[in-house]
Amino acid sequence: MTTRPGGSPQPAADGRHDVWLVRHGETEWARDGRHTGRTDIPLTDIGRAQARALGRRLAGHAFDLVLTSPLSRASETTALAGFGGVARPDADLQEWDYGAFEGRTSAEIREDHPGWTIWQGPWPDGETIDEIASRADRVVEQARATAGDVLVVAHGHLLRVLAARWLGLPPASGALFALGTATVSVLGWERETPVIEAWNEACHLG
Repeated sequence: MTTRPGGSPQPAADGRHDVWLVRHGETEWARDGRHTGRTDIPLTDIGRAQARALGRRLAGHAFDLVLTSPLSRASETTALAGFGGVARPDADLQEWDYGAFEGRTSAEIREDHPGWTIWQGPWPDGETIDEIASRADRVVEQARATAGDVLVVAHGHLLRVLAARWLGLPPASGALFALGTATVSVLGWERETPVIEAWNEACHLG
C-alpha cells in the first residue's frame, strides 16, 4: 500500500479490484426524510423485500470481504441479502452522528439554520464532516488492501462520503452523489485512476 498525493491510499499494482456499495433497505425515517444516525430504526416490510431483491442482484458474485455497519437496518439488509454468515461488522461504517439534528428533516433544521445542509454544517453535538471522512478513509484503506472484490453494506451519507474519498475528493463532494435505499454502486479503477463504475443502480427493485 502506498499513498497518493493528498493522502488517499493507492493499491499495489496487482491489487486493483472493485468495491460494491449497498445502502440498507427502507426504514420509516429514511422514507420520511428524517436524519437517522445512531438511532437503531428497523427495516420496514418494503425494506426487507428490497434486501431480498438485493440478494438476487448480488447472487453468484464472489466477495473476498463483506463489511456491514453494526446498526440493525444495515446488518438485517446484509443477512436478508444472503451475506449474514460471512459479514464482518465494522463500527467505521455507522451512519453520520447527527447529534442534535437526529430524527429531524432538513426542512425542520432550516427553520433554525436557514440554508443548512449536512455537507456544510453546523453539526451541534454531532460528528463533523472531517470526522466521518476519517472513518471513510479507514474503510477505503481496508478495501484496497483486500485481494479481491469487497461488499460494503452501510448508510446513505457515510457511503456518499466514502465514494468521494475513493476518488480523492473532499468529503463534501459526497453532496454530488444521490443514493437511494437498497441501491447498488460499484467503485473501481481505470488503469491507476479510481473511478465510479456504477452508481445508485436500482433496476433490481422494479
